[in-house]
Amino acid sequence: MHLDLFPASADKRDMTRSLQNPQPATASATDDALGALLTLPKPEVADAIIERALAAHWGLTGRMEPLAGERDLNFCLTTDQGGKYLVKLTHPAESLGMTEFQTEALVHVADTDPTIPVPLVIRPADGALWAALPEGRLRVYSWLSGVPMHLTPRSDAQAVASGDALARLTKALAGYSHPAADHVLLWDIRQTPRLMPLLPSIQDPELREEATAFVARFAADIAPRLKDLPWQICHADLNPHNLLVDQGQPDQITGLLDFGDMVWTPRICDMAVAAAYQIDPARPLERLSLFVRAYCAVQPLNASELDLLFDLITARMVTTLSITSWRAARYPENAPYILRNAPAARAGLAAFRAIGADAAARAFHLAAKGA
Repeated sequence: MHLDLFPASADKRDMTRSLQNPQPATASATDDALGALLTLPKPEVADAIIERALAAHWGLTGRMEPLAGERDLNFCLTTDQGGKYLVKLTHPAESLGMTEFQTEALVHVADTDPTIPVPLVIRPADGALWAALPEGRLRVYSWLSGVPMHLTPRSDAQAVASGDALARLTKALAGYSHPAADHVLLWDIRQTPRLMPLLPSIQDPELREEATAFVARFAADIAPRLKDLPWQICHADLNPHNLLVDQGQPDQITGLLDFGDMVWTPRICDMAVAAAYQIDPARPLERLSLFVRAYCAVQPLNASELDLLFDLITARMVTTLSITSWRAARYPENAPYILRNAPAARAGLAAFRAIGADAAARAFHLAAKGA
């Protein structure tokens, strides 16, 4: 779910999800290629409308606190009895299929493995998954306790816990299917070749040149190899803004959030996205290896997947820099929020330059074997 519970996580799904043209975008058609939801403003809806709907459909009343999000409207509802809920009003431009895809996935995960701490869908009185309003689809979820991982000291134990949590989620989603799963999402790193029109927005000339060269190499050498890998529906955005941890024991994960970037993609792309946020610049291979080992203990990866992991982690960092740079230039008033993950991506790329692909591949293969 694209929000910050404290506040924290971005609503990236609505930013770049609907790339409907299957051909690579050109610079002259960037807006069209990125999809309408990338450029639409957040809807303006009076709180009173949402409050009336919550009372009518769920019997819930109380105080609503707005939460961060770039396209949907998100709130923490504290009821008159002291209960807490996450309330989301979907952007009216979102398709019915996408709302179904994301909401039904949460139901599937909770039914498949109740130990995975995902938000539970609170159904309205009619038993549906949401209430359809003229302003959008209104959904209510259970409130998960904890603080976003990015607000806590990072540790090796967190990397292990993150790898284990992602692997369990991946296994749970492996049995899920939906017709909307194969949509095109720019944040999905298999779409890296589509980043080319955004690269001029990267301000640092050397970084821009490096990203441009990587995107070209990805299109020529990496993308063709993805078709032979295991594919499934994946979360695709398990970053530290979307992981909640216990405030007193920050190595204990209490929540997995933001299913808005879910997509049908190679399984290893999902793992690479999460791994990109587990890099300790001072000792990148050590912490990454712990993450890989914990993941593979639950969900083994094959040799072809591990061979591509270094490049796919790089792809996530390049994707972050490309999309956020483009959006920051377009929405300068919101640039600090949009660019919050850019420093980590730059640091990660610098660390990867020092490591090199061969050394990383050896480390990942050893970690996958439990070494």
